[in-house]
Amino acid sequence: MSEPIKNRYDFVILFDVENGNPNGDPDAGNMPRIDPETNHGIVTDVCLKRKIRNFVETACEDQPGYRIYIKDNVPLNKSDREAFTALNVDEKKLNKKDHPDLDGKIRDFMCREFFDIRTFGAVMTTFVKGSLSCGQVRGPVQLGFARSIDPISVQEISITRIAVTTEADAAEKNNTMGNKFIIPYGLYRMNGYISAKLAQNVTGFCDEDLDVLWQAILNMFEFDRSAARGNMAVRKLYVFKHSSALGDAPSWKLFDSINVHKRAEVDAPRDFADYEVRVNREAIPESVSLTEMVDHAL
Repeated sequence: MSEPIKNRYDFVILFDVENGNPNGDPDAGNMPRIDPETNHGIVTDVCLKRKIRNFVETACEDQPGYRIYIKDNVPLNKSDREAFTALNVDEKKLNKKDHPDLDGKIRDFMCREFFDIRTFGAVMTTFVKGSLSCGQVRGPVQLGFARSIDPISVQEISITRIAVTTEADAAEKNNTMGNKFIIPYGLYRMNGYISAKLAQNVTGFCDEDLDVLWQAILNMFEFDRSAARGNMAVRKLYVFKHSSALGDAPSWKLFDSINVHKRAEVDAPRDFADYEVRVNREAIPESVSLTEMVDHAL
């Protein structure tokens, strides 16, 4: 594994959805998540992390060090146990007095093996009745909630299904009714942060990992197609690179330098071209470089 990253990063993701539901709310019948006071759409960090994990699992998991810890149908304890096996420690007979540096070795093993732990961190204290625990790791890459640039319009669409569930239903009807929620169009913005200090002191997140992260962000919707989510795409990825590990400017100042607004002549946006993105480069310190990424091949 290469050396950890030496620079702090901040980044802005702009993505949109057309005729789909980007992130259903289970507390509201799976309607798209919204801010009830402003009607702006919301997409959680967990939702986008799942898509990033899925891309890395698809594109890179055959490479050493790029496995995914949090994945479908794989118990976390099964992955946790790998660390104890690799270190020749019996978790059922574990006496930490005999292994004073075990916690650090377990953490380092899990960070080396799993990309998402090295990137986002993880809570690996799931085995309550025994001593199997890999601790907690705070990851250097953190995402905020995404919020739509403008209020969104949620539509409920009725659908029919020709198939029926039971023989009794078949005798009484030849189809069933259902519904789905969509947003005709919405442009979302998410801000993200990468701490070089956490990479250096905790997880070992390196430049190769950073390249994979950018590629995963740019392509996270390409391997996540479904009728329910409609057409989703990452439109812009702006990356601020600081000259040092601690950074040269507050994140909020850099984020404020990117302004996204609806064009004056547009009433109801239905396309990314209905928006204008302006970057105030004068507000960005000379020691911070800004890169707009549109393609980043593995």
